[in-house]
Formats: sequence, C-alpha cells, structure tokens
Amino acid sequence: MREERLRDRILFFILTFLIGAIGRSHGQEYAIGADVSFARQAEQQGIVFKENGVPTPVLEMLKAHGYNWVRLRIFHTPTDLPNDLDYTIASAKAAKKLGFRVLLDIHYSDTWADPAKQFTPKAWAGLKHDQLVKEVFAYTRDMIAAFRSADVLPDMVQAGNEIISGMLWPDGRLPDNWDNLAALLNAGIAGVAAGAGDRSHPRIMIHIDRGGDKNGTKYFFDKLNSYHVPYDVIGQSYYPWWHGSLKDLRDNLRFMAKQYKKDVFVVETAYNWKPTEYIKKKKAPFPESPEGQKKFLEEVNRVVQETPGGFGKGIFWWEPAVSPSPIRSRSFFDDNGNVLPAIAVFEQFARK
Repeated sequence: MREERLRDRILFFILTFLIGAIGRSHGQEYAIGADVSFARQAEQQGIVFKENGVPTPVLEMLKAHGYNWVRLRIFHTPTDLPNDLDYTIASAKAAKKLGFRVLLDIHYSDTWADPAKQFTPKAWAGLKHDQLVKEVFAYTRDMIAAFRSADVLPDMVQAGNEIISGMLWPDGRLPDNWDNLAALLNAGIAGVAAGAGDRSHPRIMIHIDRGGDKNGTKYFFDKLNSYHVPYDVIGQSYYPWWHGSLKDLRDNLRFMAKQYKKDVFVVETAYNWKPTEYIKKKKAPFPESPEGQKKFLEEVNRVVQETPGGFGKGIFWWEPAVSPSPIRSRSFFDDNGNVLPAIAVFEQFARK
C-alpha cells in the first residue's frame, strides 16, 4: 500500500509538472497577430485579395506567412458595422479551423469605442449604475457562452477598447468615475469566467492607447491596480503619428515590464503604404511606401521582442484586409488587391 501511495504521489507530481509546463509554453507563445474584423465582410462583398496574382482567402494567406493569432471586435447591437455576435462567431470559426488563436475585443458599445467616445449601447441607455453593472455581467456571460457553445471559445478577451478615458459613458467616464469603471470592468471579467464555465478561462486584457506615453500609462495602471481589478495582460495601441517615436514605445515597454511584470502586447499598430498621415506633418519616421510599411513593422517587432524579462508577447496589425475605404492605405494590400511586402515580416520567426 505504501508503494502504491508513493507511486500515486509521484504520478501526481509528474502530471502537475506537465500541466504547468504546457501552461507556461502556451503563455510564452509570441503572438503574430492581425485584427481581421473587416476581412470577412470584404470577401463577402466580392473584394479579391491576391498573392502572386492568385486569389487567396485572407486567413489562409496570413497563416502561410506565419500569423498565429487573430483579433475580432464585437459590438452590442451594431447598425452600420458588421461586427455583431453571429458575424464574429463565424469569423472565429474560420480562424480556429486554420489553427489561429483568437483575441475577442469587446467594445461595450453599438459602434466604435475609443478615447474620444465610449457610447453606451442604446439597449442600456438611462440605466442606473447598479443596473448597468448587472447588464455588463449578463451580456458578457451570455456572449462568451455563445462562443463556447459554437466551440470557438476565445483564448483572450479584451474588457473594453482603448479605455484610457473609461467606458460606457457617462457612468464609467474618467477621470471622475473610477469607482464605476472598476465595477464595470469587474462585471465584464466575471462574465467572461461565467460564460466559459468549466472550460479554461480566456486571459483578460486591459487595452489603452498610450503606446509611447509612459506617464499616461503609469497613471492609468497605477490607479486601476489600486482597485485590484483581476486582469492578466496589458494591451497598447501604437500608431506613430499619434503615439510618439519608436524610442517612446521602447521606453514604455521597458517601464511596463519592470513596473507591472505582466505580459504586454502591441495590440493595435499600422503604417501606410502610400502617403497619408505625413503629407502635411513633420518628416515621416519611414517612407509611406510598401517598403517603408515593411520596415516599420520590422522595427516595432524588434522593439517588442527586446522588452525586458520576455514580457513583450506580440503584435497585432490593425485591419490588413478591408474594402476600399480611407483605411485601406494601412492594409497589407494595394488598391488592386495585390499583397504587399509587409505581410512577410514574420516568416523568419515562424519557420525557426
């Protein structure tokens, strides 16, 4: 009996070690990601994306070039945008089928949520704070449960999008309503766990748009941490025409790694392949050209990978494949749908 108990204990510790090793390995994966929230719509509209003249589905093209994550946004009840529950689950299914991990970006709005606007969904208009907290929990729980039922449970979830100014205005607007924002975030995070049920819970990301702003980052996360909101990773947006130089980004990544000791993702970044942002501004850090776009991504990747302690965990390009629109100059395809050099930046890393 003693030998059996000893054997069982040894097996238990071996199993525990292996599970831990698997978890650590999963946590250490470097995310080569893209926000493809508009890609499905573009292809449904008949937009053709090509490589070497051959029409190719966007997800297949990204996969072939080493991408391993996609980011998908979701709105509560959108009217002018495609990103509702059914559309987003369909996008997640297509991505998971090809082996991608999925980051779900919950906007908690019917439309774009960012530092300049965080509109409360019309369905929740006029609710008092306690009622709004309950709605956030129930909505998040039911949405995540729907992903789970479709067998596409996200691997990571953003509780809000670029929430440096809070979310669900006016209730959670900063700087005056930190107590409310913390309660709303806690409700959303609890909803993720409830929706996942007995499955492994997605990691939780808190996302702001201060990639090159160390002081703004410190203010936000020091204050957030004082409320003990249980998040796992930090997401930052970094567009150089808004968020500073690559040196600013590097300094902030080093600060976050040392100060918070959490994984950090540049979860939104992009650069133009034709003159757009720097036509009337100071000199561009890289030419706004196909080669300049590629060089920009190479340099951002280098900066993220140099983050101390291995806390720099990846990059997500914002919208590489879209229909003709003003943001197409940031995509990975020219105006004729031909793929551009930037898509190949990560091949050398993916094939090691």
